[in-house]
Amino acid sequence: MVRRPVAWVTALVLFAEAIGVALLNWFLGVVVDRQDMSLAGLDSDTMAVSSKIGGLVFGLYFVACAVSALLVGVRDRAPGLVGRVLLISAAVVHALLGAFTVGLVGWGAFVFMMVVLGLIVFTLLAYDRREAGPADAAPPGGGGDGEGLRREDGAAQGAGQGAGQGGTVDLGKDAGDGGHGDSRHGDGGTTVVPPPAPSAS
Repeated sequence: MVRRPVAWVTALVLFAEAIGVALLNWFLGVVVDRQDMSLAGLDSDTMAVSSKIGGLVFGLYFVACAVSALLVGVRDRAPGLVGRVLLISAAVVHALLGAFTVGLVGWGAFVFMMVVLGLIVFTLLAYDRREAGPADAAPPGGGGDGEGLRREDGAAQGAGQGAGQGGTVDLGKDAGDGGHGDSRHGDGGTTVVPPPAPSAS
């Protein structure tokens, strides 16, 4: 199946992005610290530390997303709740970054973000449908027919035993005359057959 290699490729790309984002933010923090820059009156040390912390946070976030994609490829099954949330959030982040990088970096960065977005979405959708197991193959309530046959057999045996012991069989209502014009019919429209007379020896 192609879904496992795609999940592995997604994990590798997310690992590479985690390292790249962390290194980029760390580099920007070092540049701001050495150049003693300031933005809107902010302290350069505060900006440098914030950039480094942001790089570490985003790097750990992409590592968690990469681990989720790697587990999907190794186990060959859909991610759990946490993994699904991480991959969906990563897809949203790449869609937003792709929209922002068109004007800031160029179309090459946009294409890269869309490729990663496609890999993540494919990984989610490829494992969305679960394979039907042996339990799903059996129709629901399949044991009901056998149980009904057993009940009918039990009822027939009970009726046969009652006829042999008491000598009477209830044949139900007579649909032809509705219980009229026959002395053998009772009030309920049933036919009572008397037991056979003993034969004279």
